[in-house]
Amino acid sequence: MQEQKLLPVTRLLKGVGQIMLQPNAYTGALFLIGIFYDSVIMGIAALLAVSTGTLTARLLKFPDEEINQGLYGFSATLVGVALTFYFEPIPVIWIAVIIGSILAAIIQHALIKRNIPGFTFPFIIITWLFLFVFRHLYVVAPSIEVASVAQVYDDFTVTTHGFGEVIFQGSILAGLIFFLGVFVSSPVAALYGVVGSVLGAYISLQFAEPASDIHMGLFSFNAVLCAITFSGEDREDGFWVLIAVVISVMIDLGMLAMNLAVLTFPFVAASWITLALIKLVKNIYKKNV
Repeated sequence: MQEQKLLPVTRLLKGVGQIMLQPNAYTGALFLIGIFYDSVIMGIAALLAVSTGTLTARLLKFPDEEINQGLYGFSATLVGVALTFYFEPIPVIWIAVIIGSILAAIIQHALIKRNIPGFTFPFIIITWLFLFVFRHLYVVAPSIEVASVAQVYDDFTVTTHGFGEVIFQGSILAGLIFFLGVFVSSPVAALYGVVGSVLGAYISLQFAEPASDIHMGLFSFNAVLCAITFSGEDREDGFWVLIAVVISVMIDLGMLAMNLAVLTFPFVAASWITLALIKLVKNIYKKNV
């Protein structure tokens, strides 16, 4: 009975934890602590969004197993944090957070039904849509975070910001808390995430990208997600992490060159490509055995 009472909270926390592919309530709790540390507004938006996405899944009678794993909360959470990161938190933005969270859950379910690994794709398309609307059709002023210039720190911050920027947080402490959140769920994934963050920064440095952007983790957070996704204890896992990270940084560089809102699209696209390559290699291996 006690477990049943805790279940709704656990669902929400797992939904937040799934942002970095960790269906772990402790991970989600640490992520929320990191978000609230950097911004109370974004923390409130994250809670509203994950609650709305999860409630939508319940009302539409999506499978309990998927809800319990937090699969309808993570894209919604990112939508909530993103909108309050980019724009001043006026009433229309809070309405958009609710609408976006509902849509995120619905799109996620459509992808799951078709056995498509959607990752954060619902968050991406919904946020792109709202960025267009609030920048061109119904103009909303940018938030303080977007208007301000981030401070550049030493090389250590490349790794912490790589984790922090996954959920739009720029402080060193938030990045460390996010790393710890992944570590308590999967030490291997967390350590691969560190490698991905450093590798993403190194590759972008070879293309002479601005040092301030590199230190902020703008070329690392998609790499972190790729590294976590393909992390594992087998030797070949490291190879696929490398492939996914390189592809994600290349896509990242291309999108920034075209002044596009990157979000986590390089991670999603690189993961799709890497999964296709893994499937191709396995098929070739089977034919030759």
